[in-house]
Amino acid sequence: MFGMGKGSNLFLVGPMGAGKTTIGRALARTLGLPFHDSDREIEARTGADVALIFDLEGEAGFRVRERAVLEELTRRDGVVLATGGGAVLDARNRADLCAGGRVVYLETSVAQQLKRTARDRHRPLLHTPDRRARLEALMAERDPLYREVADLTVNTDGRGVRAVAAEILERLDLVPARPARGRGRA
Repeated sequence: MFGMGKGSNLFLVGPMGAGKTTIGRALARTLGLPFHDSDREIEARTGADVALIFDLEGEAGFRVRERAVLEELTRRDGVVLATGGGAVLDARNRADLCAGGRVVYLETSVAQQLKRTARDRHRPLLHTPDRRARLEALMAERDPLYREVADLTVNTDGRGVRAVAAEILERLDLVPARPARGRGRA
């Protein structure tokens, strides 16, 4: 269904809380491809969660690890990859994403991010008294970079996983669109 090579890779970018991991898993299931989450890959390789890596090595140390993981994963054939929200900060990551597959920007509002991350205590960049201000600052910095690499932008605000995944598949022409339902004959 999904050919090999660059065209067979699907990379998801976007801010925290956009649904990259959940939507990525759904897309991988539908396409019959392996799914990778770059943050989980880093955790598996280091034996430490992202928050601990940030504590011990700072954001710069984490970004070095992220760079190595993305360099490897973007060179594979036939994968769905959910990247960390800050992966696009590194120009080499952006180049690897663009060269290695089709990139989908899962766009979401700061209000939606606040809802989706309200109970999450494992996001080091949100360990701040003013989460809204931090998310707004991150969005201002990163949104142009997400748009720079994106082959497709899909808004996830208030939408379910199946609806977003179906839109991505249809717009990238990866599965045939379902026929429109209507009454009577044409």
